[in-house]
Amino acid sequence: MKTINTRRSIRKYSDQEVSDALLNRLFTEASRTQTMGNLQLYSVVVTRSAEMKERLAPAHFNQSMVTQAPVVLTVCADFNRTTQWCLHRNASPGYDNLLSFFNASIDALLFTQTFCNLAEEEGLGLCYLGTTVYMPQLIIDTLQLPRLTFPVATLTAGWPAEEPPLSDRLPLESFVHNETYRDYSAADIDRYYTAKEQLEENRHFCEINHKETLAQIFTDIRYTRKDNEAMSATLLDALQRQGFLTK
Repeated sequence: MKTINTRRSIRKYSDQEVSDALLNRLFTEASRTQTMGNLQLYSVVVTRSAEMKERLAPAHFNQSMVTQAPVVLTVCADFNRTTQWCLHRNASPGYDNLLSFFNASIDALLFTQTFCNLAEEEGLGLCYLGTTVYMPQLIIDTLQLPRLTFPVATLTAGWPAEEPPLSDRLPLESFVHNETYRDYSAADIDRYYTAKEQLEENRHFCEINHKETLAQIFTDIRYTRKDNEAMSATLLDALQRQGFLTK
């Protein structure tokens, strides 16, 4: 049994099946997590077939674990189900707006994190794909998501075939603020980030990419302004298409 202190992102999986019985039990247990108004504003699309994984892969920049993992889980912010409930019960829903998207997204991400903790305790390996909101329309079309649903998280899941090293984390004092938020001085940044910057793998990243600092790896290569602005535009367009941004 794993604990949160030893969790790793797993990108390589064995051929062992992840049973429906196990997944369904974990989904049921994860559904006990916090939710706004007890509405459970999320849905999960379970992808097992090779064909569907191949169709989803381009939305995740063709990362190999998408097609190699036994199971791919797409967790969606879902106000469609609640809206349909209201319409069939003589109630007038008003959930085609940005606030409702945020509420459903928070519900979906809370469910996702609880599921991750439970699954990893069972010994499953998971990788959280931050690419889900980069090209959402491709996921929406592939999974045939209706209006008022939106993909917010993707997990690849399976039994681990690797044990990568633990990722580094910033110290507690770097992210906990007492009473009010205290902004960061140059000295604070040095104190909190120097250890990360001095890790051998991070120094190597800078060398091979000809960058002066680790921060430049993120701003110039990994998460650039150009990419962020372009993907923000596609995100807004998809939100409008799905009914969360009404004119």
